Amino acid sequence: MTTMPAPLDERTPSRAARLLGRPYSLGGVTVRNRIAMAPMTRCFSPGGIPGEDVAAYYARRAAGGVGLIITEGTYVGRDAAAAYDGVPSFHGEEALAGWARVAERVHAAGGRIMPQLWHTGVARPDGSLPEGVPAEGPSGVDLNGKPHGRAMTAADIDAVVAAFAQAAADAERLGFDGVELHGAHGYLIDSFLWSVTNRRTDAYGGDVASRARFATEIVAAVRAAVSPDFPVVFRLSQWKSEHYDARIAGTPEELEQLLRPLAEAGVTAFHASTRRYWLPEFEGSDLNLAGWTKKLTGLPSITVGSVGLDKEFTGPEGRAPQSGVTGIDLLLDRLERDEFDLVAVGRALVADPEWAAKALADELDGALPYDVSQLTTLV
Repeated sequence: MTTMPAPLDERTPSRAARLLGRPYSLGGVTVRNRIAMAPMTRCFSPGGIPGEDVAAYYARRAAGGVGLIITEGTYVGRDAAAAYDGVPSFHGEEALAGWARVAERVHAAGGRIMPQLWHTGVARPDGSLPEGVPAEGPSGVDLNGKPHGRAMTAADIDAVVAAFAQAAADAERLGFDGVELHGAHGYLIDSFLWSVTNRRTDAYGGDVASRARFATEIVAAVRAAVSPDFPVVFRLSQWKSEHYDARIAGTPEELEQLLRPLAEAGVTAFHASTRRYWLPEFEGSDLNLAGWTKKLTGLPSITVGSVGLDKEFTGPEGRAPQSGVTGIDLLLDRLERDEFDLVAVGRALVADPEWAAKALADELDGALPYDVSQLTTLV
């Protein structure tokens, strides 16, 4: 007697579907699964205005199964925030109208979306537009500790805090599902957290808690500008651009001193940026940075770092120009242990808009590999 296979909708779901396919609530927003698109600068917004191609780019990833889109970094309304041509702004009537269309398209495809709010800080190169605006940071030094730009005054700090709060309020007004604050990779917020770039002797510098004050004030102002259940995600990292061994915290205790004030100020979840998600963050534990962040704060965390690829991120220029597709069993092991709650995927989603659907269906052997040439187009 021949046994007929069960209908597709009655078959046991794959392990990936059971773990990654579970809905998750961030504040007042429910995401349909545990897969997020990591923020990746694409520079396809002339004049800072995201167009139809940007909307289609994000909508394709939502249609391909991504639960939460975290957009590329977008500049808050501060002249010194900008650094690179083609990066979108999150201020001004035309830019905000463009972003409203992006959110509408993503929602129509079944996804959730939040903009990443960004100030480049001391990473802003000399000669960036607008002209005559120097880089600004905590102490007027760059990521190498050399003089660059200028140290921010108390009035500067207040103005930047207000710019982040205004951008968050605009995001909620436009129908976005939350915001992410870019506090990683050596950009402005992170440069206050890192002792190499923060040499201040006032209330914003010195010990770990004081270095966290600027970030905490931004979080508190953003929380006050939006609804109580509107998600506010904070992205952090140990590593900086071109400084992959940098650390803002050498021990779990130091990390807790940085994160606890942010959690108390109103962060909904933390997005812990690493280049390889499988590496432990501190000796004596297998937990990665997202795992430690969740353990220390009790808040949801998002992990990221070469998910689905066989080579780690080596910078925006893609000096490891190609990456092959890998499985995600190790990732699922950690997710099953509740080490973190969501998984952000970067280059694998640039390569293949349907990566999420293929992962959920246990069909990653059919995913498209990453190649740096894919950064030259927006598809």
